[in-house]
Amino acid sequence: MERKVRVRFAPSPTGPLHIGGVRTALFNYLFARRHGGDIILRIEDTDSNRFVPGAEDYINEAFAWLGIKFDEGVREGGNYGPYRQSERRDIYRQYVKQLLDNGKAYIAFDTPEELEAKRAEIANFQYDAKTRGMMRNSLTMSADEVKQRIDNGEKYVVRFLIEPNHDVTVNDLVRGKVVINSSILDDKVLYKSADDLPTYHLANIVDDHLMEVTHVIRGEEWLPSAPLHVLLYEAFGWADTMPEFVHLPLLLKPDGKGKLSKRDGDRLGFPVFPLEWHDPKSGDVASGYRESGYLPQAVINFLALLGWNPGNDQEILSMDELISLFSFEHCSKSGAKFDFEKGKWFNHKYLQEMSDEALAQLYLPILEEKGIKCDDMAKLSRIVSLVKGRINFVKDLWEQSKFFFEAPTTYAEKDVRKRWKDGMPELMEALIGVLEGIEDFTSVPSEEIVLNWITTNGYHMGNVMNAFRLTVVGECKGPHMFDITEILGKEETIRRIRTGIANIKLPE
Repeated sequence: MERKVRVRFAPSPTGPLHIGGVRTALFNYLFARRHGGDIILRIEDTDSNRFVPGAEDYINEAFAWLGIKFDEGVREGGNYGPYRQSERRDIYRQYVKQLLDNGKAYIAFDTPEELEAKRAEIANFQYDAKTRGMMRNSLTMSADEVKQRIDNGEKYVVRFLIEPNHDVTVNDLVRGKVVINSSILDDKVLYKSADDLPTYHLANIVDDHLMEVTHVIRGEEWLPSAPLHVLLYEAFGWADTMPEFVHLPLLLKPDGKGKLSKRDGDRLGFPVFPLEWHDPKSGDVASGYRESGYLPQAVINFLALLGWNPGNDQEILSMDELISLFSFEHCSKSGAKFDFEKGKWFNHKYLQEMSDEALAQLYLPILEEKGIKCDDMAKLSRIVSLVKGRINFVKDLWEQSKFFFEAPTTYAEKDVRKRWKDGMPELMEALIGVLEGIEDFTSVPSEEIVLNWITTNGYHMGNVMNAFRLTVVGECKGPHMFDITEILGKEETIRRIRTGIANIKLPE
């Protein structure tokens, strides 16, 4: 009988969630939903020394914002809990004991200082079949001595006993069959008595088995640990229920070589975390996609296409479309360059697809910060419709539309030099007379009357219209001029032209 697909994402609460981790969670989510399965959020907090307060809440908030919903987890509950590893100590102890009783693991008392000395003594030292016989462990001590040391409270670790010269096969759905000889593996620490907690290797194997995980989907950086995990499944006698492995390609720097890091974001000016992060120790603040103005659906679409493609040329994909098309057959084996400019492009595209009314609602808080109260939402929606084609983020709306709310007090010097010719004040006075005579000040009738006046009098169309725009907007940019004047109204338009006549000076 085919097992129901069950996947897990298991972040550590050691700081903010990296965008690479978000992509891993997304691929888990897409795969689970594509196959009608479940996704689990499990908190990996076995490294007590690296625990950071607030990190777990940050993880949950980030996924809530992104729209990635878990079926089981610390907040959701479920039948396989607890879902926080620090609450599963009693479970892990049983399996540590099982490995020790079956001769698959052993106890080691070597101190950090002793291990460091051995590394200095032996080049490329690793704790394995060649060196374990010269170390302080239960393989080189009597059972009575081991018991006495433990009874005396001496700190110890439990190491996995790896037999050398054994080919370990990892079947990966992206990379195919990977074979590694066990001789290159060291006897990994599985448990530490100092905090009565297992390490990542044991905890994940036990949890994946007990939670009936069918597919382990994680980043490429975990590929070296896969052979060890295969051996652990075999040591426990769980080979028949071993999950399928999937190791996703790395996210690479936008420029140069290597893995994407926070330093790349700081250097090039883009976030590498989903939400803004306030470090509780240093007080440093790291930018987030949410606070930088990205829409969650744009971030999801952007991340989905890093190391995966839908099998066609489509780039804008909803979550439902991503789910229906997702397959590991279209995952790349090579790393995916993190093109942050493409991320901006996705955000631009999603903003364009938003209704003017919805975008106007997002603009309101920005206007309020500027001290501008806007009760006419129909007018604000019209303003948004005129400028949204020029924005990548909601915050860009202000720069593109501020002249609708504030009359210019300065005028762009380059435009003044180019557009404010001799005789222009007199020409603008004449334009005022034309505007005053227009009864219907909406865009189309106004444009027809003004352009007819310019043509009939033989004026230079570009010079007149650019000077007109300069007085009203403050620079020669913006949407269609007569759409602007319709929104401002006749009185405000004429007032701005008169102010411009009084304040724009011919360049010396």
